[in-house]
Amino acid sequence: MTSSTAAADPGGDRTRDAERTREELLTVATRVFAEEGYAGARVDEIAARTSTTKRMIYYYFGGKEGLYLAVLERAYTRVRSLEAQLDVDGLDPAEAIRRLAELTFDHHETHQDFVRLVSIENIHHAEHLRRSPILPGLAAPALDVLTRILERGRADGVFRDDVDALDVHMVISSFCIFREANRHTFAAIFDRDLLDPAHRPRLRRLLGDMVVAHLTARPGGE
Repeated sequence: MTSSTAAADPGGDRTRDAERTREELLTVATRVFAEEGYAGARVDEIAARTSTTKRMIYYYFGGKEGLYLAVLERAYTRVRSLEAQLDVDGLDPAEAIRRLAELTFDHHETHQDFVRLVSIENIHHAEHLRRSPILPGLAAPALDVLTRILERGRADGVFRDDVDALDVHMVISSFCIFREANRHTFAAIFDRDLLDPAHRPRLRRLLGDMVVAHLTARPGGE
């Protein structure tokens, strides 16, 4: 090993350690904020549940608000990344939109902390998320794939041409978020657990059916 290589290794190790520490803090903080809300979460508790210290939280994130914003940004970035990676160009438009709806369904089911964080941030009128420097980039991935699918469907004469991509995104997200966010009240009123695995295939198919049916319906019932 050359002296230059040896000299570079410690720096590389420190970088990797810093990345691991930051990732651990974000993972634990995600859980704590989702469980306790922004107001209820405590930096001391987050530090105690990690292998680091409160001082390191302030070092990496500047404090509780900075940590919370980083948690939100990571959560949104991850789902937007999944949407952007979805390869739908080889599918017919109806199957492509169904695949996108199912991806959202699967993500929200397996990332229930994301749904809770969205609910918490809405309680705060998105005041933290609005301060995010990456906010402008959070919308494009969600709509780019969807817009491409809708444009192909219109060009093929399969989809109606009076549908807004953001409306379709809202419908898909609403269904998936409702299933988690309203799980307990829905069960209390109707005695049905929306996350019961027995209902999963039907609800997943229902979401795709509703979106495809709306996009392929003729305007005004024609």
